[in-house]
Amino acid sequence: MEYVIEMENITKEFPGIKANDQVDLKLKKGEIHALLGENGAGKSTLMSVLFGLYTPDAGTIKVHGKKVTIRNPNDANNLGIGMVHQHFKLVHNFTVTENIILGHEDTTKGFLRYDNAAAKIKNLSERYKLKVDPSAIIENISVGQQQRVEILKMLYRDAEILIFDEPTASLTPQEIEELMKILRNLAEEGKSIILITHKLTEIQQVADRCTILRKGKYIDTVEVSRTSNEELAEKMVGRKVVFDIEKAPAQPGETVLTVEDLCVRSQHSNTDLVRNVSFKVKRGEILCVAGIEGNGQSELIYGLVGLAPLSKGRILIHGNDLTQASTRDRSLSGISHIPEDRQRHGLVLDFSLEYNLILNSYFDTTYQRRGFLNFSAIRTHAESLIEQYDIRSSHGPLSLARSMSGGNQQKAILGREIDRGSELLVAVQPTRGLDVGAIEFIHKQIIAERDRGKAVLLVSLELDEVMGLSDRILVMYGGELVGEFDPETVTENELGLYMSGARKRGVA
Repeated sequence: MEYVIEMENITKEFPGIKANDQVDLKLKKGEIHALLGENGAGKSTLMSVLFGLYTPDAGTIKVHGKKVTIRNPNDANNLGIGMVHQHFKLVHNFTVTENIILGHEDTTKGFLRYDNAAAKIKNLSERYKLKVDPSAIIENISVGQQQRVEILKMLYRDAEILIFDEPTASLTPQEIEELMKILRNLAEEGKSIILITHKLTEIQQVADRCTILRKGKYIDTVEVSRTSNEELAEKMVGRKVVFDIEKAPAQPGETVLTVEDLCVRSQHSNTDLVRNVSFKVKRGEILCVAGIEGNGQSELIYGLVGLAPLSKGRILIHGNDLTQASTRDRSLSGISHIPEDRQRHGLVLDFSLEYNLILNSYFDTTYQRRGFLNFSAIRTHAESLIEQYDIRSSHGPLSLARSMSGGNQQKAILGREIDRGSELLVAVQPTRGLDVGAIEFIHKQIIAERDRGKAVLLVSLELDEVMGLSDRILVMYGGELVGEFDPETVTENELGLYMSGARKRGVA
């Protein structure tokens, strides 16, 4: 069997951690090969080695049977290797065409040959069913369309080996379905694809074979059609994983949060992105706000926690009006917040883990006295949360937040926010981009908070999470609440219709 890519005994070390430890990967022509592992298992590092972003400390790489040295992404491109990164590498104020040809411009006597480029892009777009307007500005198109631009960039450079790094992390369910079709089309056209993911359903949908990594080591390569989700999860995590979310029926108590006629104004225009939203969250229940991204959920939470000004409405915790309160006062009045973007709003990436764990309590007398920090109390607190929430990092409390995997960054935020003992836990996309082991852990913690009598407000795009965790569901579309549902009686299909705006009904 001739492989288009053979990676053998790849080893890559960083200070304090061996990201890849003698890892093997072999890719056949025309196959979709999944690379599966927990957050921090070494998947992205391995592909960064293949794409020339990192130089391996040991091991060999062969392309079409020939041993090669890949010093940088240009070497990778010249070998027919392209990569779509998890965070897209696009210039937001350039057009689609300008982004695709950037670095590979066709010029005659110093003048760009736009006509040739546009014709090639149009041809590739039609051939691979990638519907993108070549003249559109990147910042004006959806995340799913931006991803297609990244795919066209690879195809424009005649890449035959395509690497996709967590390609569905920011996509809606509809966009994910479209991407799966695109991947199948590419494979049928003879492209060879490596799909970095931790989503088992996507592997079962499109992958032919799957290589599993765990803690930087190679575990196994399996035929997907002969392997169950349970087997894949056990190989990935190293133990059996419970997929069904187990929870007792809710025992709702008194109202904790009351939101009345809330309106949140756009920061860029004179329009309300959230319009007249009203609801209540009770002690001992999980209320979920579901919806497709971009329908006002983010702005609703920003308004609730004090990150965006309200143009109208009231916010009450246990009847106390917090509408005009500062972000810190809302936090001290009983709101804990797991933010949507853990790196922008949840952590200071260049602070140590122990400092991140006291971000909203460093001023408390437990951690300071007369303006001087109590370092031993801070260290003891961090060590307690690290053990309780299984937060893994290379240097324990002294690890920089930036150096930690996404799953462990999320566990740190979760531990910090739950430890405060607030009456209301606001959890926005709490499992976005996480593997099944981390998802299972975080779901259990959220349910435990509910069972301790806390009120939980959950915002999620994942229908499995919405249906499994919620006690009540509100659907948001176009900045308004368009329906309230019982997860025991509503179907995913019905929820999807409300989420897409095809149906609407009143909210109690």
